[in-house]
Amino acid sequence: MAEEQNSAAKTEAAAEAPKQQFAVQRIYLKDLSFEAPQGAGAFSKQWQPKVDQELNIKTNKIKDDLYEVVLMMTVTVKLEDETVFLIEVHQAGVFTAEGIEGQNLAQVLNTVCPNILFPYAREAIDNVVIKGSFPALMLPPVNFDALFAQAVARAQQEQQGAAASETVN
Repeated sequence: MAEEQNSAAKTEAAAEAPKQQFAVQRIYLKDLSFEAPQGAGAFSKQWQPKVDQELNIKTNKIKDDLYEVVLMMTVTVKLEDETVFLIEVHQAGVFTAEGIEGQNLAQVLNTVCPNILFPYAREAIDNVVIKGSFPALMLPPVNFDALFAQAVARAQQEQQGAAASETVN
């Protein structure tokens, strides 16, 4: 009898809790740019590149529970100090995040969504690099959870620093 009451209580609590749903609506390439400033001169050099990768994430609320997330990647490849090629990719997706709010929503939009978009961006980069007649880059995976945690910690430190300077004044 007690088990039935516990089960009924759990069912009622689940019915009262806001329904959380996350879904991918669409993934698309929003922007792509490739530059090889040295042209054919780059092919006559020994291939020992220095690869620099920059990541940014931009989120836009489209309506109610619909969000566009854009993973912006810039990859610069240099031989010595000269740029061999530069690629900019904006890989985007439209996501539904129903019943997810506050810090949880920020975490989903800045970690889960980029994790979904990253393989598409990496593939777009490799395809363009190969079409440019360069060796594939094989970019390593990115830990978006760690990047988000660092950004949150940095924001908290800045907030504490601002609060401390207001207290002093």
